[in-house]
Amino acid sequence: MSTIRGARERARIEVTAAIKDEARKQLAADGAARLSLRAVARELGMVSSALYRYFPSRDELLTALIVDAYDAVGEAAEAADRASCAESSVRHLARWTAVACAVRDWALAHPHEYGLIYGSPVPGYTAPQATVGPASRVGFVLIAVVGDAHRTDGLALPPLAAELLPEAERMATDFAPDLPPEVVPPLVAAWSQLFGLISFEIFGQFNRIVEAREAFFRQAVGELARHVGLRGDRGGRRTGTGT
Repeated sequence: MSTIRGARERARIEVTAAIKDEARKQLAADGAARLSLRAVARELGMVSSALYRYFPSRDELLTALIVDAYDAVGEAAEAADRASCAESSVRHLARWTAVACAVRDWALAHPHEYGLIYGSPVPGYTAPQATVGPASRVGFVLIAVVGDAHRTDGLALPPLAAELLPEAERMATDFAPDLPPEVVPPLVAAWSQLFGLISFEIFGQFNRIVEAREAFFRQAVGELARHVGLRGDRGGRRTGTGT
């Protein structure tokens, strides 16, 4: 009985993967807004009713693709950070840069999946709570890099407007409790600007403007690192080292 159940589970996994692969092809060809369960079923030689047993609606299929994309870019960021941490000579700025470059590399290799999660919203679709954890993975890697720097080398705290302090304290409590509140707003800004840089490249806004894309990106990412205090050469109060 367990053998039969195992065979059924393997078959379900294989069919689910085939459905998602075909859906990704449709995303590349027609965009997320035109994703159709019937079209996916037709391309796979399935009847629509059979496909609905795997994904009861277009939105559930979209959610699966979105979670997969977030997990993939999150894993790329985490793997880059693990590789950097394995090298004893690598400093926090190099870790930050490695993570950012890994995210960019993934986006360049998977532009349609990147567009699904960071491009225009899909009309009529509201992302469920299940996407929040996967969507947070890159951000938490960046938080970890800055947190390690705070504990070991210290951070050059950027100035923070007094009216923003309550919001900074709230954000720190919510998702970065080990960081000084002053660091959290620039860290959130750096996270959003990282994806802004990548989006401009993926969606063509840098065409005829930036030619040395990788060098430009690395320079910009270094500036973002300084804004979150990873380098103290621009002054500011340092944390974590007593200096």
